[in-house]
Amino acid sequence: MNGLVALVTGGASGLGLGVVRRFIKEGAKVAIADLPTSKGNEIADELGQSAVFTPMNVVSTDDIKAALDTIQKKFQKLDVVVNAAGIAYAHKVFNHNTETPHTLEVFESVIKVNVNGTFNVTRLSIPLLYKNTPDNDGHRGVIINTASIAALEGQTGQVAYSASKGAIVSMTLPLARDLSNIGVRVVTIAPGIFDTPLLGMLPPKVHMYLMKSVPFPNRLGDPDEFAKLAQHIVENRYLNGEVIRLDGALRMQP
Repeated sequence: MNGLVALVTGGASGLGLGVVRRFIKEGAKVAIADLPTSKGNEIADELGQSAVFTPMNVVSTDDIKAALDTIQKKFQKLDVVVNAAGIAYAHKVFNHNTETPHTLEVFESVIKVNVNGTFNVTRLSIPLLYKNTPDNDGHRGVIINTASIAALEGQTGQVAYSASKGAIVSMTLPLARDLSNIGVRVVTIAPGIFDTPLLGMLPPKVHMYLMKSVPFPNRLGDPDEFAKLAQHIVENRYLNGEVIRLDGALRMQP
């Protein structure tokens, strides 16, 4: 990790922040990409010269290009992209109590951020990764995307979220194949239930229920455990085109 430069979307909180902190601890330099309203500036100031905050909405091509320009000026290269930005939404496709269907606008919004955003950051980052001098394997960089076990076992009310994360799972292999000729790997992590600010918004009873549903270890995941896997993906050059579950053997129930 020492000396590598990473772009982490959603880097000001949750899983993304876990990656930012671990990567810097291991000697990398990191661009923290998140919404302008996030704590990105505060976190970058805390972490010092090895970090820079780049305000970004992942569906904005202009924001991404500006962030990549900042990375090139400050760090002169890019080795790793971690796409951790995303949104969640829970609603049944039809509410029989109110006799109303799931809104198309919300479905499209979840797809736009989670799928289009991941693809947008990926496609625009590739030219900068391609500028790297390849090593003996021809390796130039790695892209790590974030799906969810909901991609495989979506629960009631998770139609939009599961569809978005399922798309990220399905993109993994073709992206890896597309980029194999330029030495860029693509790997996806499918996390289970992690202790993030989003989960912290749930009522204590729900929080406890979710924690107890994990077989072993019987607890929520720590963002640093997600970050450790991201680090291993960076360091293990033979990992490519794979989706890795990180869930304590959890299989979501309806």
